[in-house]
Amino acid sequence: MAWNDNGMGSGPWGHGGGVPPQPPDVDQIVRLLKERIQGGRNPLAKIGPILIVIAITVWMATGIYVVGPDENGVVLRFGRHVETTGPGPHWRLPYPIATVLTPKVTKVERIEIGYRSRARGDVRSAGDDVDVPAESLMLTGDENIIDIDMSVQYRIKDGGAANYLFNSRNPSGDRHKVVRDAAESSIRQVIGRNEIDSALTAGKEKIQSDAKQTMQKILDSYNSGIMIVAVQLQKVAPPPEVVHAFKDVASAREDRERAVNEAQGYANDILPKAKGEAAKVIQEAEAYRTAKVIRAQGDVHRFQAILKEYVKARDVTETRLYLESMEEVLSGINKVIVDPKAGQNLLPYLQIPPSMGKGTRQDGNAKGDATHGRGEAQ
Repeated sequence: MAWNDNGMGSGPWGHGGGVPPQPPDVDQIVRLLKERIQGGRNPLAKIGPILIVIAITVWMATGIYVVGPDENGVVLRFGRHVETTGPGPHWRLPYPIATVLTPKVTKVERIEIGYRSRARGDVRSAGDDVDVPAESLMLTGDENIIDIDMSVQYRIKDGGAANYLFNSRNPSGDRHKVVRDAAESSIRQVIGRNEIDSALTAGKEKIQSDAKQTMQKILDSYNSGIMIVAVQLQKVAPPPEVVHAFKDVASAREDRERAVNEAQGYANDILPKAKGEAAKVIQEAEAYRTAKVIRAQGDVHRFQAILKEYVKARDVTETRLYLESMEEVLSGINKVIVDPKAGQNLLPYLQIPPSMGKGTRQDGNAKGDATHGRGEAQ
């Protein structure tokens, strides 16, 4: 249809062909809309406020969150940390004003230094480990190279969830990088203070303890919010190129230790016996000396007592001493005592008891015995 079919030359908007069209009056449209709403001709005028209240209530309810028993709630308001909450239900300002992060604070993480384990299902064996020489080879205090594999267990400190989340940045995306760097630095520092013999033998426990303490100091200086749970040396060995020489040295050291232990055991067996024998001899000598001294002192006292009596009655004392001496000398033989005043001119006849002879005796023997007995009596 032609624009000027009405014969007046008007355009499609009812204006003359030479007059441009005018935009609608927005203010007038808004005014008319308000009048209709206020006049009650729009049904949304009554339920609109209710819908707004419901929407605000639902939005505020989205601020309710629950923190698990093994978690901490880190509340962020416009991206800034404002508080840390414990387990249980809590409320924060709804999104996008506030958000919450819930890291697991009781979960123990594990990293590996010097090797990477490859698990087959749920089973892991030492043969599945992949060596990482850049991390495992290090220099000891006596300038020897040693190969060490170490595992580190750690978790988030109590109240340190915010520090764990925001005080360290890992551009590579490795969430263990801070702990890994601290662990590698610590073990190299500790090994640099120890000799290789100590690291290969009895010094492993001390190395683990020192590495753990050094690592914790480094992480605390960063305010990392991380606590080291355990440090375990998985492998401590010389480099593969010289392992045979080290084995020979270790074997020789073991032989030396065995010989020393055997000698020490022999000494421990002999020395107590020798000391016991020496003590026994000394005690016997002491007892012998004491007995002799006591006996000599007794003899002295006895002699002094006899001397005192001898001075008082010399004849009686001599007779008593003679009789006591003869009694002691003749105590083991049979005796016949004859008074010398009895029958001085007669030859006494002695009846020899059978016990003094053996079998039938001759007269000469009998006379000799009698004469001998008489001599004794005199």
